[in-house]
Order: sequence, then structure tokens, then C-alpha cells
Amino acid sequence: MKPINRRQFLRHTSSLGAMGACGAWLTNLAAIQNASAQSSNADYKALVCIFLAGGNDAHNTVIPVDEISWRCYSASRDPAVMAQVAGIVAPDNVVSIALNKASLLNINHRNSLNLNTGRSFALHPQLKRIQALYNQSSAAIVANVGPLVQPTTKIDLLDDSFPLPRKLYSHNDQTATWQSFEPEGGLGGWGGLLMDRLSSLNTNKTFSAIGVDNNAVWLNGQTTMPYMLGSSGFQLMAGGNGQTFGSDAIYRAVRSAASTNYTADLITGDYQRVVSRALDSESALKQNLPAASLLPWGTPGSTSQADPLLRYTNPNDGSNQFNSLALQLQLVARMISARSGSGIGAKRQVFMVSLGGFDTHSDLLRQHGNLMAKLDHAVDYFQKCLTQMPGGDMRSQVTTFTASEFGRALVNNGDGCDHGWGGHHFVIGGAVKGGEVYGRYPQFRAFDGDGEFFSDQLLRGGVLLPEISVDQVVYTLGKWMGLSDDELSGTSSGNPLAPNIGNFDASFKDIGFMA
Repeated sequence: MKPINRRQFLRHTSSLGAMGACGAWLTNLAAIQNASAQSSNADYKALVCIFLAGGNDAHNTVIPVDEISWRCYSASRDPAVMAQVAGIVAPDNVVSIALNKASLLNINHRNSLNLNTGRSFALHPQLKRIQALYNQSSAAIVANVGPLVQPTTKIDLLDDSFPLPRKLYSHNDQTATWQSFEPEGGLGGWGGLLMDRLSSLNTNKTFSAIGVDNNAVWLNGQTTMPYMLGSSGFQLMAGGNGQTFGSDAIYRAVRSAASTNYTADLITGDYQRVVSRALDSESALKQNLPAASLLPWGTPGSTSQADPLLRYTNPNDGSNQFNSLALQLQLVARMISARSGSGIGAKRQVFMVSLGGFDTHSDLLRQHGNLMAKLDHAVDYFQKCLTQMPGGDMRSQVTTFTASEFGRALVNNGDGCDHGWGGHHFVIGGAVKGGEVYGRYPQFRAFDGDGEFFSDQLLRGGVLLPEISVDQVVYTLGKWMGLSDDELSGTSSGNPLAPNIGNFDASFKDIGFMA
């Protein structure tokens, strides 16, 4: 709620005073309603993970534009520049994947930790709305983050016994590692494990961890079982018409069986609990989940596919297209709006949505540009939903962040780029200390004919060697959500949410991007 000064307060109350006793009653009622909404908002916090599936090309997302870095970037991605530098003829079969410098969106940074002195940065041309959020201090960049067991240098990589994340460069394994600190097959993700520690604040634990159109390991805890939604909403038993096989009696019998406790048969008992959970959640959402066509997240009278709020402009052909990521975030906004409803009662939640297509081994400029346009539109749409949320602005209670299994190599492979390791990510929300690049952006330097870079942070081919670990991101977000240092680092309990955080500088466990 926007604060008002004393003069504004007196002006508002004097005008209401002319209404006599009725005005006084309305003033008290409004104050009670505003205080209630403000208290409800203040007690609530949520994380929304936007997973960029396929490995986002960070090099064309956040671009260094200081002179030395730009020269290295251009030579690595543009065959004509490479040929000019090397004094050779550019090959015919290699297409530039370098962005046009004049089209980039320049951003400032405070350099608060003196890690990026003399550096200048810009965003992809399709990230105009995210640039605006960054300039408004509602978005920040976390530079060169990725899975690490402990701080790692290029020299350390020469030691075969040095501890590294397992199965680097593998899509499935690094997706799981980003989400759970284990390669594919891990059972618990840090989003679900975080909610194991916080779900006691929720009346109904069913709605603690929610996935839209995906069943990612990030949502799984030891006791937290994710609740899965399709982007069109939740499924209704028998289609919601109160009948099964056209019979009211069968419908009632199924619901009765689902509400009966079975203790003798473990399999039947487990199945009954799952069905009962589904029916209870169905009942809560039927009662509380607002319709998709309501403002601020929907346009009255529109279907999802046709809703102008959910459509973006494809930069490759100028066409107006449906944005599936925006639809997923629409459902997240509706769930947040329903958080205080009967049978839900959520104080802490985590959500996961995803955008695929980032495995850009070829046709990088076209594919990546379209994906950046989708991300930019969806993020801005979601922030506008939160701003106009029924009950008050929710931007300070909801923090959105991007993640991806890995970044990509800097060097051009023909018309795309190959798998990498570290990457750059966005954190967005009213509680974010925005307008800053957190962490050291990699130094770009010259390279030899074998693709080896003379830089401490660039491996062969221009793969980023991370300097910030996923553990540090988890620690920073977990602290904002309300966890203690012991819950995050396991100092005394030995059960850390961020299992490797003890291997990193104690003064930098919290990266500092949350207020």
C-alpha cells in the first residue's frame, strides 16, 4: 500500500467527515480492510523459478561492451572479425552469432563490491521490459553462476582428483544438478526441501510447491509433494459435472471410497491418500481460484489463446503470437491471489514454470531472439499482474528468478554455440536490490588458435567457469524466505539446504541481491 503524508490524510478524512456517522463508519471499515490486506501481504512470500530449458546462451543475454571485452566477444562470434584479427579468409559456411552493438540495451551498474571496475554491460535487444525493470531497481543480474562443489580455478581443473559437479555438460544431469545438487536420479530439489522447513506456516501443505506444466525435481522435498497444474488450470473429477460414467451415484461412491481410510493394505492406503488429496485440492480451488478471464491477469471475454495480454511480437517476422510462458505465469498469479482462501491458507510457496528451446547449436540469432522476446514479455506481464493484484501490490512478496542447466560456449560453431557451464541470470521483484550486477563478470581476453582463452574465467571454447555457486543463490533466496543460517548451512544440524555452502567464503554466502 502506498504511504500517504499527514496533509493527504487530513484532506481525505475531512472529506469523509462531511458524510457524518456514515462517513466515520466507512473510514473505519476502509482502514480495517486496508490493514487486513497489508497484514496478509506482509506475511506471505513466494519464489517463482523460470527454468530456461536447453541451456540459455548467457553470452548473448548479458553482453560486455567495454572495449577489450567487446573485441574478444566479436572475434569469437563473428567469422568476419575473427578472419580480420587472424589475417585469414573467413569461411563461407560460418554465420555470425554476434549481436549488433548498436542494437544492444545498455545498463548501468553500481559496482558495489568493486568486482566489475571498468566494465560496461548491455542486454539482448529483445529485453527492453527487463531493462526497464533493471533501471527501476526491480531486477538484478547474477553473473557467472553455476553448480560448484567448492571455489574452482583453471589450475584446479588440471587435478583429476579435484571435486567437481558430476556429469558436466549433460542436459538431464545438469538440469537435475541445478535443481537438486545431484545428477539425474536425485530425489529432493532445493525448492521442495525449502518448503519442508517452511510448510508448517501453511494451513494446507498441498499448495506449498506448485509446478505448472512440468514435474521438476526442484519441487520435491522429503515431506513436500508438489502439486501439479496444467497451464489451463486444475483437473476436475469426472469433468466437474458431478457424474461418473453419467451416474450421480457412481460419482458419490467414488468420493466416499476416497475419503475412507485403509490401514490394512499399504498400496490401497497410499492410493486412497493420493486421490483424497486430489479431491480436497479440487474442492479448495473450485471455491477460491479466480477465473482466467478476470483482470488484472486476463481480458474479460477472451480465451487464453486469443487474450492480448498473453500475446507477444515475434521479432523474426513481426507476427503477434501466443506466449505459453505468460499463460503459465497467469496461473501462478491466480494461485497467489487464492493463497488466503478456505482450504489453502498459504504463507510460503514456491512455483516453477519453464520455457524450452534453448539448445541453440544452430540458428542461434533467430531462435534465441524469439526466446528472449517471450521471456521479456512474460516477465513484464507477471510483474504487472502482481502490481494490480486484488488486495494490494504483491511485488515485494514474490521474487522471480531464472535458471538453466548451463550456459553455452562463446565460440561460434557454425551458426550456433555448444554446451557450457556457468551462465548469467535475472532476479526480479520488489524485494530485489536491483540495478546491479552481482558477482564478477568474466574477464574477456584474447585466445589462441586452439580456442584457449587467456582469461581466468573462460575455459576452452569460451565456456564460463562459474565463480558463484548455485549454493550461494539458494542461501540468498532461502534467507529471504525466512530460513536461518543453520537451516541453510547445517552448521549444527548437519542437514543443510545448500550442501556445499560451507566450502565458500562465509562473508559471501549471501550474495546480497535481496533486501
